[in-house]
Amino acid sequence: MPVPSTPCLTPEAARALQGTLRAEIGPGLSEAEFDAIEARFGFTFAADHRVFLAAGLPHGSSRWPDWRHGDPGELAERLARPVEGVLFDVEHNGFWHPLWPARPAETSEALHVATGELASVPRLVPVYGHRYLPGGAGEYGHPVLSVVQTDVIVYGNDLADYLRHEFTGRTTALAAHTTVDFWAYFVEGGPGIDVSLPTPFTPYARNAQEAVDCLRMLALERLIGRRHYPEQFVEAGLAALVLGVETESLPLLAGVTRAEQEQAEPLFDRVLDELGLLQDLPADTTDLPWEAARWELVRWWLRLIVNGSLDPGAGGDLITYEGWGALARPRQLQPLVERTDAYDDWAAVRRGERKLLAERILQEAVRLLDGPWPPPG
Repeated sequence: MPVPSTPCLTPEAARALQGTLRAEIGPGLSEAEFDAIEARFGFTFAADHRVFLAAGLPHGSSRWPDWRHGDPGELAERLARPVEGVLFDVEHNGFWHPLWPARPAETSEALHVATGELASVPRLVPVYGHRYLPGGAGEYGHPVLSVVQTDVIVYGNDLADYLRHEFTGRTTALAAHTTVDFWAYFVEGGPGIDVSLPTPFTPYARNAQEAVDCLRMLALERLIGRRHYPEQFVEAGLAALVLGVETESLPLLAGVTRAEQEQAEPLFDRVLDELGLLQDLPADTTDLPWEAARWELVRWWLRLIVNGSLDPGAGGDLITYEGWGALARPRQLQPLVERTDAYDDWAAVRRGERKLLAERILQEAVRLLDGPWPPPG
């Protein structure tokens, strides 16, 4: 896939971004160091990744790869994790990419075929923790991916956008595009999620008030810039209609067909207006982006986790991305974020601990919901 047009990262912009990282910044990598790293490990840094690391080398935390003084074995292991994660799912979870040859019956032979197919896949290069950037000489604009086995999530439109969101809570409103066909499959057609896409949930409302709440939360998601699908508005409208919510435009929204989807959003706005919700949405009045709206949404996402409408791992990633990160990392959400990181950790995956770790995310969601809101700082 061609890399979409994106502004080239400059050394000045890279240094400005590094000032937001809350990390130690050492001297940038030299051309000789880049050449030695790429020769040793068999990959090429993307152009924006190279500019970023030439401006300064973040260190002081194990989450930042130390390309200068780090243990070579540990760096090689981090580089290998994306492929190892796919092979783990081939062996233990029945994964098979649709463009590969037919899967052999024997697991050992399937692993052999998968390993051969993966040898030609562009390498993913660690940026921070389990966030990766595709390599490629001279290329700008790859999105940053969060990768745990075949759970692949877009975490930023490009390197600069990712760093702004992860460390300052600010990001662009542009839609990200996965640029490497193999890894794009997991985001666009596979089992992973893209945290910038509409929240994957089934309307859970059991009464009219909960149906109205769902309509409001969809409006809040749109307000903070999250993407949405027309069918989500229609589905929420139908649930509200069935549960006895009454407005003039609600039957029209609930009856929108697939061929009429361009009508869904205007009708959704009419329904919001008729319910008095449109004028009641919170304003963006603080230094943090849509602070009041995000706290409301975090509570809603926690409820979706607790009632089973949203997978704990996916919900934890969503809250980390759109809540904790965008709200300047409030310590009230730190335990949930830490449990989500533990769930996403490759070592925990290999030990078969994800079910237990998902339960811990669920327990923390229940604890947060049982207290005052927003949680006291």
